Amino acid sequence: MTAGASMPFDGWPEGQTRPLVIGHRGASGHRPEHTIESYRLAIAQGADVIEPDLVMTRDSVLVARHENEIGQTTDVADRFPDRKRTRTIDGESVTGWFAEDFTLAEVKTLRARERLPFRSHAFDGQFEIPTFDEILAFVRAEERRLGRRIGVYPETKHPSHHEALGLPITDAVLATLERAGYGDRSDPVFIQSFETGNLRRIRPRTRLRLVQLIDENGQPADFAASGDSRTYRDLLTPDGLRQVATWADGIGPFKGLVQPVGADGALRPATTLVADAHRAGLFVHVWTLRADRTFLPAGYGGDPGAEVRRMVELGVDGFFTDFPDIAVAALRR
Repeated sequence: MTAGASMPFDGWPEGQTRPLVIGHRGASGHRPEHTIESYRLAIAQGADVIEPDLVMTRDSVLVARHENEIGQTTDVADRFPDRKRTRTIDGESVTGWFAEDFTLAEVKTLRARERLPFRSHAFDGQFEIPTFDEILAFVRAEERRLGRRIGVYPETKHPSHHEALGLPITDAVLATLERAGYGDRSDPVFIQSFETGNLRRIRPRTRLRLVQLIDENGQPADFAASGDSRTYRDLLTPDGLRQVATWADGIGPFKGLVQPVGADGALRPATTLVADAHRAGLFVHVWTLRADRTFLPAGYGGDPGAEVRRMVELGVDGFFTDFPDIAVAALRR
């Protein structure tokens, strides 16, 4: 399959023939993730879209963190050592500090840290935690400054967990987007979730694009909670994809579900997932392309650009990347 096999969008970005470059948590290979500075750098490097993962504070404010456990990505342990606790998240016991135990005012006293030990920690402690409102205001300002549309790709993290605590995370995402002027099919917004129930619930309420995230293994947390035995793999069968198309516009699969990699890092034959999804009317945005040696499969010979070019060859419609600069340079080639 060639780059020309990518699906044209019925709206934004009109006429684009290459995959979308989605700044995964911003330019998180270069700056602490989910900070305004990370998003700013991703846009400067040419990303089409930025991705905020969203959790909620105790006073029901959306803030950008990859997980509701914020001990790994902030200095919360230093500032609030007594708030450490253990919670059950999607059936698993997790110990740490949780956004839902803090007010927005308390979260605003925290500063972001790089999560991965092998990446630069030069910016630790410099940047605050942004709200979703602040991110959207920043994007609008960047659009005016640069004269181009910038996509936003919010993820609702652990929606069933939040809603069980009385924190309506999915409804809050829709309301925040509407306040910022997003609501039309042509708007550059993609709402994503690893669960299905929240996407199915809002499908009749919004024209914005919805994306079903697909992990390599396991099952959606809402399936597990309801006793539904279906797995993510079941959603990738032809029948499963047709079902997904009733509540989502696209899928966001782990990249190995499109381009499998062996235990030795060698590339295996590609799957038919992209073609199967396209036949079901779904676009495909894979995650996550990373340049770090720890993450880059050996089959690409140490060249992260080769992974970008491989995804183009396989006809994906977009990809998440921690390094938008590398992706943009590879696409130009």
